[in-house]
Order: sequence, then structure tokens, then C-alpha cells
Amino acid sequence: TQLFGDRMMIANATGCSSIYGASAPSIPYTVNREGRGPAWANSLFEDNAEFGYGMFLGAKQIREKLVALMEEGLESNLTEDTKNAFKQWLDDSNDGEKSKDATAKVLEAVEKESEKSNTIISEILDKKDYLTKPSQWIIGGDGWAYDIGYGGLDHVLASGENVNVLVLDTEVYSNTGGQSSKSTPTAAVAKFAASGKKIRKKDLGAMAMNYGYVYVTQIAMGANMNHTIRAISEAEKYDGPSLIIAYSPCINHGIRTGMGTSMNQEKFAVESGYWHLYRYNPELKDEGKNPFQLDSKEPKEDFQKFISSEVRYTSLKTTFPDVAEEMFAKAEEHAKERYASYKRMADADYSQE
Repeated sequence: TQLFGDRMMIANATGCSSIYGASAPSIPYTVNREGRGPAWANSLFEDNAEFGYGMFLGAKQIREKLVALMEEGLESNLTEDTKNAFKQWLDDSNDGEKSKDATAKVLEAVEKESEKSNTIISEILDKKDYLTKPSQWIIGGDGWAYDIGYGGLDHVLASGENVNVLVLDTEVYSNTGGQSSKSTPTAAVAKFAASGKKIRKKDLGAMAMNYGYVYVTQIAMGANMNHTIRAISEAEKYDGPSLIIAYSPCINHGIRTGMGTSMNQEKFAVESGYWHLYRYNPELKDEGKNPFQLDSKEPKEDFQKFISSEVRYTSLKTTFPDVAEEMFAKAEEHAKERYASYKRMADADYSQE
């Protein structure tokens, strides 16, 4: 919100993000000095992608009308100052930051014209909230994105439209009591997986990358804050769908050092090879570059030590000691396989003759 909060529109899936996002008397969303802040709405758990897509399409239609009005205005008897402001807006309307300056100039110009009771001017003023390019965000957890809402998420990503999806990946259905999801990794204990999840975690990012036109990134703020800011900025700027998968420590993980050490735990997860940082930017293909960049280094911390730092894994030793070590070894194997796959992608040659 510090990056784009003054022009954000947020569609939020029911879950933890709605509990801490809209609980009285305090919420994390606010306005800046100019009184501008995010527009936030909560949807059902299963249709949040479609809900956010609808918000985007509504704003898009209004902005297309603004384009038509300004193009009509250029052919009218409006002053040259107003026409110049319209030209700048038409040039910069699809650039988030530039559209702010262009919007200010349009509003300044049309205010001087408004006394002439021009229908073009009155319509533009009626739609002035959409002059600055909105930044459309669709936010929810892995239970929504990987599971129940995946069909809608896939549909919206496949649309090619300029929406930003932020998945808060806790690797479990957090808000409803800790049930296993398709994001739950091998060996993790959760409801419906009391003896540890037997199969590996779904690779949502890799599935989205297969489209070839979706910006995809995995981040972990505690592991690399600069990478987090860079990835979020690139995703929002990308003219197309973007998917940001953020590692999100949760109370259901049972972090032994406490939730207050979440940032350190994220760093531990990345350095042990449990979680991987990367960016897939389709625009790099046009430059003859590999669109996939693996931002994680080779693991330097012990994987088994990491999973031993969380109760969701160590509880398996207590309840099912006969299978625990085998499951933990399988979890590490799956993590290494995923890293090796990403490394092959990062090493691919995209240079053009």
C-alpha cells in the first residue's frame, strides 16, 4: 500500500486477510496526506478472482469512455490548454505514476472550462475518480488460490488483463482451522493429513508460467526485503496479469521461537531450500533474455533443521514415529527436485541469433 495505495482497488478473499483487514476498531489500510487510500471489498471465498476481475472490467469500461470523451474534446472548441492536458492524459493514462500528473493537469484545465456547461467537461468530471490509472489487486490465501478458487484464478490469469494477484501462502487452510490444502508440503501435519501429507505441494507458480504471458514471482519478505519490493513493483508495472506468491508464516505452523520471529523464519526457509525466490518476467523474452530468474542461492542451511523448528512437522515424530524420518527425507527430496527444476529454467539459453 505504500507503493500504490493511493490508487489501489483490492478484492479480498474471505480468510485471514479479511479478519485482519477489516476488523474494528483498527485496520491496516489508511489514507495518505492527500486523503487517498485503497478501495477494499471482501468477496466470498470461492469467487474472489472473478470478483476482482469484475472490479477491473468496470473501471476499464469507465476509462475507455474517458478516452472517447477526450478524443472528442480534441475536435471541439475547448481551449488549447485543455486540449494539451487531454493529449498528455491520452499519452500517459496507462502508466500508473505518470497518470497522476496527467490527471492533475486535466482537472486543473477542466475546472476552468466547467462554467461553459460543456457536456464533455461535465462527463469527465463525473468520472474523475478513474482518471488516475487504478491498480487492481486480488488478495487471498492458498486455500482460495490453490484449491477452491483455483478455477476462477486460472480463468482470470488466462484473460491476459492487467490484474495483480497476491497469494498469502500459509500452506494450509488457516482461517477455517488448519486443514490440508494443495499448498501443504510433503510430511506436514494438518487436519485431514494427521499422519503427514503424503504427496508433494502443487507448484502454482510453474502452472501460471506455462501461459508465457503471466508475470510470476515467489517472495519472502524476511529472506530478502529488496527482492520483495522489486518483485512487487515489477509485477504491478507489468502490462498483463501478475501472480505474486508470498511465503506467509502462520500460527498453524507452530514456529518454536514464536510468531514474533516470523521474518527470521522466512529467511531460514529460503536459506534451507524449503522456499525458493524467483521472478518470471515475460517482457525479458522480447530482449532475447531468459524470462526466468532464480533469485535464491544454493541452500546453505540444513533442511531437516528447518522443518524441526516447526511443530507442524515435529508432531509427526510423536504420533507416527515409524514413518516420520522417511516422510521428512521425502520432503527434502521434493524441495531439492523443485530447486533443480528452477535452476534448469534459469540456465536455459534464450539468446537470439
